[in-house]
Parts: sequence; C-alpha cells; structure tokens
Amino acid sequence: MVKVEGTLEEMYELFGSAQKTVRSAQRTVAKAKPLMQKAKRTKSKWQRYISQKKNQIKFKRGPKKGLLDMKAMSRKFKRSGK
Repeated sequence: MVKVEGTLEEMYELFGSAQKTVRSAQRTVAKAKPLMQKAKRTKSKWQRYISQKKNQIKFKRGPKKGLLDMKAMSRKFKRSGK
C-alpha cells in the first residue's frame, strides 16, 4: 500500500474530484436502466381466467371463508371451452 500525503487541493489534482466520479456513475446507471427493462409477457389463459371477478369462486364458510377456492375454479376452467 502507498501512503499519500498533501493538502486537499493537491489530492484533488492527483486523484480528481470524487463528486465528478459519482455524477458520471449516476449518468451511466441512468442510461443503462431503460435497457434493463424486460418486455411484458402476455398472461396465460389461466391467469386471465382467475383475474376476472365473475369466475372467482370463494369459500362460504369455515376457516377459509372469503378465500378463493382454487380447486373448484380449476375444475370449472378445465371443463369450460377456454
């Protein structure tokens, strides 16, 4: 390891300002973000079926009251014309 001594101004001359480095890094990240976004995938028929309110079958009593009855929904989905 090398020990560097000097005033703050001398350090800036040697190594450059850290603020400039941070700004350039932020710009690089900002440019890269749009490239990282993935294209949206289309939902499957099952996902579209579940999301429709009219197809949702819920438990009416018991500890699962109010939750979706996926077993009944899947049966109805498989028997429908899709």
